Amino acid sequence: MDHLQIIVDEIAEEMALAVERGKVADYIPNLAAVSPAHFGMAIVSVDGSVHVAGDAEQAFSVQSITKVFGLTMALGAVGDALWSRVGREPSGSAFNSIVQLETEKGIPRNPFINAGAIVVSDILLARYEPREAIAEFLRFMRALAGDDTIVIDDHVARGEEQTGFRNAALASYMRAFGNVRHPIEKTLGIYFHQCALAMNCRQLALAGRFLMCGGRNPETGRSVVSPQRARRILALMLTCGHYDGSGEFAYRVGLPGKSGVGGGILSIAPGIASIAVWSPGLNERGNSHLGTLALERLVQRTGWSVFEPVSPDSGRAGRKIGSHFVD
Repeated sequence: MDHLQIIVDEIAEEMALAVERGKVADYIPNLAAVSPAHFGMAIVSVDGSVHVAGDAEQAFSVQSITKVFGLTMALGAVGDALWSRVGREPSGSAFNSIVQLETEKGIPRNPFINAGAIVVSDILLARYEPREAIAEFLRFMRALAGDDTIVIDDHVARGEEQTGFRNAALASYMRAFGNVRHPIEKTLGIYFHQCALAMNCRQLALAGRFLMCGGRNPETGRSVVSPQRARRILALMLTCGHYDGSGEFAYRVGLPGKSGVGGGILSIAPGIASIAVWSPGLNERGNSHLGTLALERLVQRTGWSVFEPVSPDSGRAGRKIGSHFVD
């Protein structure tokens, strides 16, 4: 067995023994029913190898991790014009906060808080009818992961629609400023269905490969985004991907990452690996408690942090396995 698989297995065993597992999100009925006992991890390396452990093959609600992919699609549709409607700064506030919208005239602080993702959904709606926009998003995710079995969980989407009062307030407030331009129910319909995507860790790590490879899908060889745009998406993941816990995640893990209240985290080691973890219990900031701990231990054992020194003659992509491995 190779060293990376040994590390993944060890981390999964450690997470299985953890006593403190966080609190499962309870404001969406389908998420409240998920056991906090689950933990899964998948790593797709730049050479195409896949390493999985725990519940890596069990589908879960991806939730806000899909904001990375929605942003990718919206940038492809309108380019940098998107930034006239969404900022690029950390919010320092909870993911569903409405406070900053008043002082900043309906412009969300970044595309990864709920308000920002709602504007991204509104941008995607400009090109399609709602049903077509949802179908196009699903096709995009299936293509990235190379898996046509990925689905949107309609039960979760309906649950979000029935309980999404704060998101409706965010959308209404931005509509008042002219930053949501379509009927609120249509824009929110896209947002709720996007968040209701169901994937497992293996599929999610595969979908993130283009960010690991400078914007190119390594399976097809096709460009998803330009290298510059891939770098900028990763920068936003590092600074904004965990809401008001983004600084703590960067401090502890040191990789770009995006969390979701379903307990998943997608994290990228540029030029090295795409990593997905899942554990439903959340910390006080709404991010996976054990998922964060698992990624911290992975980086400690591999040296994959973007802040880890790299020798000038090796190049980052050449250090696929960090100095913490022992033969």
